Amino acid sequence: MTDTAAEAWQHWTESRNAAVSAPHGQLALTGTHWLEPEPAKLPDLPGSWWAESGTVCAELATGDGVRLEGEQREATGRVALRPDTDAAAQIAVLNGMRLVPIEREGELALRVFDPAAPRRAAFAGISVYPYAPEWAVPAVFTPFDTGAQDVLVENADGRARPLTVTGQVAFTLAGRPHTLTVSGSGGPLSGVIADETSGRETYRFRFITLPAPDADGNTVLDFNRAFLPPCAFADHFICPFPPPGNRLAVPVEAGERQVVGV
Repeated sequence: MTDTAAEAWQHWTESRNAAVSAPHGQLALTGTHWLEPEPAKLPDLPGSWWAESGTVCAELATGDGVRLEGEQREATGRVALRPDTDAAAQIAVLNGMRLVPIEREGELALRVFDPAAPRRAAFAGISVYPYAPEWAVPAVFTPFDTGAQDVLVENADGRARPLTVTGQVAFTLAGRPHTLTVSGSGGPLSGVIADETSGRETYRFRFITLPAPDADGNTVLDFNRAFLPPCAFADHFICPFPPPGNRLAVPVEAGERQVVGV
């Protein structure tokens, strides 16, 4: 027997709590260190770190304790790690921490995920609105005639970066027509949204994912699964704010609300 929609949503909320509070989940992020071409020391990490030729590089000495994930021997000398945008991305580990190279708009950084992070220890769950089936509404996706386009939006770290969007979904909410600009093509769609609860009852913005549209563009926008962005769990994430037009002039009392305990 398959789960009801409410039971499936309950499983989803439980999996969300488990994922963000995992030993190297979003709550474990303690730093995103942007790198320069010149070697430099990073807080609480051994060796020197810099960006070079699209890789995150380090100069490590015997006894520093850094290893490549999956390897037993210590990494020493000059080490070059491929970032998360590479199909063969590499991660380093140190005393239970994961050191994850990332690339964003051509800039390289090293992220540190520490299971002992204070926010992870203080986490008491994600507050949510009760499940309500009326918040799952039919929607129709229409791709932009000109194809994917980049919209410059502010990010949580105060910098503006391009957000690639591919079209709009149209739907009816509280008896009124609405549209949201979304990303994705050939699979699930994703959007960054705000509404009249944002910054008060809920975090200042949320993310939403829609199933892949059918051949006619039909999909479902289920606000019960509106979820908090990574930057709600750790200040070191660089989540994009909603693009223009993605603030709904109605209170969306559905989905995740706030992080509890941190």
